Amino acid sequence: MKPKPKRVATRKILDSLAEMYPDAHCELDFRNPFELLIATILSAQSTDRQVNKVTKGLFEKFPTPQAILTITVEELADHIRGLGLFRNKSKNIMKTCEILVDKYDGEVPQNRKDLEALPGVGRKTANVVLSNAFGVPALAVDTHVQRVSNRLALADSENPLEVERQLMKKVPRAEWSDTHHQLIWHGRRICSARNPKCSNCDLLSYCWYGKNMGI
Repeated sequence: MKPKPKRVATRKILDSLAEMYPDAHCELDFRNPFELLIATILSAQSTDRQVNKVTKGLFEKFPTPQAILTITVEELADHIRGLGLFRNKSKNIMKTCEILVDKYDGEVPQNRKDLEALPGVGRKTANVVLSNAFGVPALAVDTHVQRVSNRLALADSENPLEVERQLMKKVPRAEWSDTHHQLIWHGRRICSARNPKCSNCDLLSYCWYGKNMGI
C-alpha cells in the first residue's frame, strides 16, 4: 500500500515543483488554437520533438483547416509520415478539419464537450487545448503526469481519468495548468520511466518511490 501524503507534504511538493520548473510550459510549437489542436492530436505515441519537426513544414503549407482540406488524406499522411499511427492520425485530422469548417467556421471550439466530439480528440487532448490555447484551468494526464503523480503519492491509480480526479482534489484550481506542465517537465528531466535520477531529485524527501524503489 502506498503511503498517503499529508496535506502539508502535498503543498511542499507543489511549491518545490514550482521552484524547480518556474518556466515550465507546453513544448509543442504552435501559434494559435488550431495549430495546438493538430499538434496535440499528432503527439499520441510520438515525442514533442518529433511532432515539432513535422508541424513546422505542415503549418507553413497548411496553416488552417480550410488549407488542409485542399489536399487528400493520403497527401496529409505523407506530410506526417515520420510520426506513429500517421495513417489514422491523417484520417482523424481530415475529419476534424471538415467539422471545424462546417460547424465552427474554421475556429476551434472552446468547451470540452465540443472538443471531445472531434475525431482523434480525447480528454487529455481537450485539456491541453483548453489550458494552453484558451487559459482554462485543466490537468491533462499523460504518461509523465501519471507516473510522477503516482510515485509522489499525489495520486494512486493507473487510470488517467482517476489520476486527474485525484489531482484536481489536491491541487488548487488556479494551479492546475502550471502543475500539469511541471509534472511533465519533471518526468522528462528527472523522473523517467526507467532509471529515474532519484539521487539528484529535490523531491526525494517526499517521494515514496525514491525512498523505497528508485534508489
